[in-house]
Amino acid sequence: MKKLNWGILGLGQIANEFAETFNVENAVLYAAGSRNGEKAAAFAEKYGIKKSYGSYDALLADPSIDVVYIATPHSHHAKLILKSLTAGKHVLSEKAITMNNKQLTQAMKLAEEKKLVLAEAMVIYHMPLYHKLKEIAQEGSLGKLKMIQVSFGSLKEEDPTNRFFNKSLAGGALLDIGIYALSFTRFFLTSQPHEIHTTMNFYETGVDEQSGIILKNDHDELAAISLTFRAKMPKLGIVAFENGFFTVNDFPRAEKATLTHPDGSVETIEAGDTKQAMNYEIADITNLILSNRPDPSLALTHDVMEMMDTLRTKWDLHYASE
Repeated sequence: MKKLNWGILGLGQIANEFAETFNVENAVLYAAGSRNGEKAAAFAEKYGIKKSYGSYDALLADPSIDVVYIATPHSHHAKLILKSLTAGKHVLSEKAITMNNKQLTQAMKLAEEKKLVLAEAMVIYHMPLYHKLKEIAQEGSLGKLKMIQVSFGSLKEEDPTNRFFNKSLAGGALLDIGIYALSFTRFFLTSQPHEIHTTMNFYETGVDEQSGIILKNDHDELAAISLTFRAKMPKLGIVAFENGFFTVNDFPRAEKATLTHPDGSVETIEAGDTKQAMNYEIADITNLILSNRPDPSLALTHDVMEMMDTLRTKWDLHYASE
């Protein structure tokens, strides 16, 4: 079977994790690209990568590269996605895939025109556990979905210069941790919410520090989401049906959940391996490309971006980089 050559654009912390983890049968980590040639060369040497490039354009010009992983800050994603697609490369972009729905729609249109795969590195959509939970839910024995509750609190160091709080880099809780909570929620909801209620507190730099979000869709399914950047809360997701509820701790890369029945009995559901989270993404995207199929989760990505646009409009939160 053909092996796809992958390249990385942006060599920060998440790119190091990606390269260290990379181990997929029909994929090769072939190139690393940075705006700093020495950094790219050092990164390539560290991880045994064949090629290194001191500019993103140079990497994209390499005809041997089939697909790129974009690991820059999300304020740069849209521009690099369009450049990559224009260069004929398939794209897996770190979350948030773009800053807003307008940028995403433009990228989706170009990917369709070029017949290229475009996907967001939202690990929830690729973890085996979530596919198993969805199968259980769709069997019907749990009845109708009623309520989803999600919390995610991250105690970031109070540093206005940190990218998490930097408005010029599109900081804030929503685009960093909130996207996980919304993606978890949308994965289980039967349809896109049409009713959104929310409140938010600003950090001193003008980004969203914490928020509460309530969603409702046409199936009368409700969701309640709590986010904060300045207090530790469990990464906890609860999905409640008429006849039982799933509880997923540390939900972004979860390999285990519990199903609690109305009589109080509990069963454990396990699938996948947390340590292989990135490889599930790489393998799924590689297989989609090799089988000439688009990413089925891109529709969920689009719905989540649409919700985030609505939330930021309600908060009157805008970024100059948009």
